[in-house]
This record gives sequence, C-alpha cells and structure tokens, in this order.
Amino acid sequence: MCKFFGISRSGYYAWIHKLNQPNPDQAVIDQIARQQKQCKNTYGYRRMQLWLDKNGCHKNPKTVLRLMKQHGFLSEIRRRRQWKRLGQQVHKYKNLLNREFHTERPNSKSVTDISYIHTGQGVLYLSMIRDLYDNSIVACKTVSSQTVSLVLDTIRLAVKKEKVAGELHLHSDQGFQYTSQAYFNLTKEYGIIPSMSRRGNCYDNAMAENFFGILKTECICRQKLKTFQQANDLIDEYIHFYNSERIQTKTGLAK
Repeated sequence: MCKFFGISRSGYYAWIHKLNQPNPDQAVIDQIARQQKQCKNTYGYRRMQLWLDKNGCHKNPKTVLRLMKQHGFLSEIRRRRQWKRLGQQVHKYKNLLNREFHTERPNSKSVTDISYIHTGQGVLYLSMIRDLYDNSIVACKTVSSQTVSLVLDTIRLAVKKEKVAGELHLHSDQGFQYTSQAYFNLTKEYGIIPSMSRRGNCYDNAMAENFFGILKTECICRQKLKTFQQANDLIDEYIHFYNSERIQTKTGLAK
C-alpha cells in the first residue's frame, strides 16, 4: 500500500502513531472554548492570550491565534472592515501644485474638492472650484448623491462662465471622481492640466479644505438646515457674499 501511494513505510507508521497520541493543545483548546462561550465570542487572540496567561496557561500569542483560527474561536466583533470603493481608479496624476498656492494671474491655478452638507433631508454633496489668484469660487454644484457627474458638471459650469482657460492647473485629492476616465477625458477636452494630492496628505489640497472650513463656520453651522432647497439657497447667497463683499484680512479689501 505504501508503494502504491508513494510514501515510505516509516512515514506511514509515524502518521499512525501520531493518530493515537492525544492532542497536546487540547487542554488549551478546551479553555479557549469555555472562555469564548463565557464572554459571548468577544475576545480576540490578544485578550485571550492575556486571559490564559492570567489563569496559568502560558502560550505565545501566535499559538493562541493559530488555535483560535483552526477551531473557529475567532472574535465575532471588530472584524476588519471591507471598504466599498465607489468607483474604479483609472488615472492618477502628479502633484504639480506641490503646495504652491500663490499665482500672479487668474485661471492659472485652481483647486477643487467635494464636501458634505447635512440637512434634515439627508446629505447634500457640494463640489466647488476655487481660483488661487484671488481665492474666489468660480463654480459650485450640489447634488444629493456622490457621482462623477457632480465633478464634471462643476467644470462645465466654470467653462461656461469663462472662468477656466487652457493650461489651467486644476488640483484635487484622490477621490474616485478625479481618477475616473470621464474626468480624464473632460480635462483633456478643455486643455486643463490635472494635479493631484499625494495619498493621505490633506495639506496638499489645503486651500480647498480652507474654503469649506470658512463656509461651514460662517454659514452652514450657524443654521439648522431642514431641506436641500434651503441649503442650496444659503450656499448660493454665501458664495455671492464671499466673492463680492467679504473683506480679506490680508489686503483689507473685498474680493
């Protein structure tokens, strides 16, 4: 039989001998099973190892993890969250702006981003483009669902207002809208040069975050918004004030 299965006789008898031996970890397995039942399957392997150690059973954390995996005793809480990607990342761009937020002429450097406005009807998504020449908001759009179209429509609105010209560096974060094929196609069509923040570096797009902070501090957070329409009206009114009347502390002048 050993010859038929291609194994050695010594290996076969060693396996038979092992079958007749009790599992050296059985006592630990029984302790783990009892404790998981007691704590309603809430202990992870680190906490279980500490509990075993406290009760006189000294085992390496990796051994405890192996036994818990093999016998189905892993904790039923705090499992690693499966993040849902809202869109496929197709294109990524270099950080051309590189935190150089100053420019001497309009329509040369702009930043864009999306923020969330909470209302009684739900979340409203606000997309905007900010010209770094005078920090004015050249275009903004709001929708009740986060889609690529929100970003594309914001760019089209800016172009329609003649606030976007060729060779514009448009900086964004790495949101799925800005890495999409549709965003790549539209920026190429309008001659816009995309720039993108490094991953995990919110300061790379600080000027976009700065505007959203101002908007929420001076406007949104001072109101209890019940409807999308109320939020839209308030945002439009504030952006008109921001672009036309609000005094800049750096210059002492309105925009």
